[in-house]
Amino acid sequence: MQVLLTTWGSRGDVEPLAGLAVALRELGVEARVCAPPDGEFATLLARVGVPLVPLGPTVRSVVAGPKPPTTEDAFRLAPRLVAARFDTLTAAARDCDALLATGLMPAGARDVAEKLGIRCVLACFHTLGLPSRHTRPGARPGTPSARGETDNRVLWKEDAQRVNALYGEALNTHRAAIGLPPVDNVRDHVLTDRPWLAADATLCPLQSLTDLDVVRTGAWLLPDDRPLPAELETFLGAGEPPVYVGFGSMASHAPRDAARVAIQACRARGRRVVLARGWADLAPIDDGADCHVVGEVNQQALFCRVAAVVHHGGAGTTTTAALAGAPQLVVPQIADQPYWAARVAELGIGAAREGWTPTVDSLSAALTTALAPGTRARASAVAGTIRTDGATVAARLLVDAVGPTDTVGIGGERGPASSP
Repeated sequence: MQVLLTTWGSRGDVEPLAGLAVALRELGVEARVCAPPDGEFATLLARVGVPLVPLGPTVRSVVAGPKPPTTEDAFRLAPRLVAARFDTLTAAARDCDALLATGLMPAGARDVAEKLGIRCVLACFHTLGLPSRHTRPGARPGTPSARGETDNRVLWKEDAQRVNALYGEALNTHRAAIGLPPVDNVRDHVLTDRPWLAADATLCPLQSLTDLDVVRTGAWLLPDDRPLPAELETFLGAGEPPVYVGFGSMASHAPRDAARVAIQACRARGRRVVLARGWADLAPIDDGADCHVVGEVNQQALFCRVAAVVHHGGAGTTTTAALAGAPQLVVPQIADQPYWAARVAELGIGAAREGWTPTVDSLSAALTTALAPGTRARASAVAGTIRTDGATVAARLLVDAVGPTDTVGIGGERGPASSP
């Protein structure tokens, strides 16, 4: 059996597919990943022996400019990605038995699978963007809706129209070219009636947040046994546990003066800092011995050794920190990040810094909550509830899904779908 896994997105969209590919390999299934050709993604997949099929432009070339991408940028990128999927996935999936798609609105993946006559699964790492009568598209989950159910339905219709405007023409042009009829609602077509949710039940409860028949697998974790760099080990051993500060692939979206604000806030709390460069290229503000800079590093090992994790609220970072039992301070910027920030605060495993531009005082105050003994105790307790077998569950489901019974499989948790 052969499976193609595809995504276009940041590290948080690619690493879970690497974890799933490894789990599939353990079941005797050959898996390859079709993803953006960023160098760090190629290195990540090569480390675990999973082939990379390049798809579209690098993500860094799109998001790492001095300013956030504009609406015009989105309208240029969307048809480019659709064309790349029809072209690249058609060749990459030709000898495959199934195709699993995730990441930024993977319009084109289901269509290629339809043409090839193979099974297609849509997976997501959060519930943001799944149709719901209860939550507005773009609203911050975890906060009550200011509108009623009827208004939410209107907003979801408007959301579908927005997706159609971005992807509809390109998708239907390519469908027509391979002899497929047009689709009226691109968003619902891409999502399918039964998407998979690759997120932990503790961190991301469904709570009837979607009207779809969701199958939860649990988060897809990629085990990492790499040792920490010797210089980092020396720093960690030279004093009390430091605070980790990193904003991942946030570049143009990173808070202004993020490094300065974070370092000064940590110092105000008497804490040393491990500063992750990330795509924002964070750098120390002085030569102080209390700050150590890291690049690519084993976060699973590092987060077990720090006093708290200050981050942007990506699904992967939130899950890794929670599993390590590390208190978190989330400074959300875009997309699903406000959701994870809200969940961290609701669970009592850290704090969420509201607002796009934190100050030294506000971040220092939030750190007080994150560094409190009660927060550490709660984070340790929650860590014991997080399952680590999500990738294995998904791999088994995928194998079973293309079997003769075409069933969902054993181990998946069916979400509580609401009636329409």
